[in-house]
Amino acid sequence: MRTTIVLARHGRTEWHHGNRYTGSTDLPIDEVGLQQARLLKEWAADYAPDALWSSPMLRARQTIAPIAEALGLEPTVDARLREVDFGSAEGKMLSELPPVVAKAFELDPVKDHFPGGEDPAEAADRVHEVFHQIGKQHEGGKVLVLAHNTLIRLLVCRVLGLPLSEYRRLLPALGPAALVRFRWQDGTVGLEAYNVPAVRMETLA
Repeated sequence: MRTTIVLARHGRTEWHHGNRYTGSTDLPIDEVGLQQARLLKEWAADYAPDALWSSPMLRARQTIAPIAEALGLEPTVDARLREVDFGSAEGKMLSELPPVVAKAFELDPVKDHFPGGEDPAEAADRVHEVFHQIGKQHEGGKVLVLAHNTLIRLLVCRVLGLPLSEYRRLLPALGPAALVRFRWQDGTVGLEAYNVPAVRMETLA
């Protein structure tokens, strides 16, 4: 049976507005993020998911909260859906990092990930694991998952067999509250839509 899994990035935070690495820093969404959460709620009413899953991070929980309330569903909060920890880059823009660190990261963000941060390959492993758990647990249903920018891009690369080191080049953008839709069937995964913004969410209904 076919399972539809839609991953949504959380709403905007103050740091994301400034393009700062937020990672493991647990910031709330800002006023724009709250509006994005309301738009997601409107879309979710039509999508009518059977289940909700969420990262435990505040920005994800705040984004999914109005959806959960409107649909009467309790989200499953799973730590494997948290964002990658960016270590020494937390709270900084790429331009504010030591040039040698920034250049190495741009060339290979997996092998030369930020000092003190999580290995992106390990993050890809954990999100891949929970993704397949969701597919099996809700087989034949529809699921909405609230997660994060880098984590979602790593997942897309992992399930499509793309090099993880190319996630920034192949998938350069995923906007706040944007959607990524997967088809999961008997462990086989297909990507149906990527980076659909809030203003076009009706195309994923």
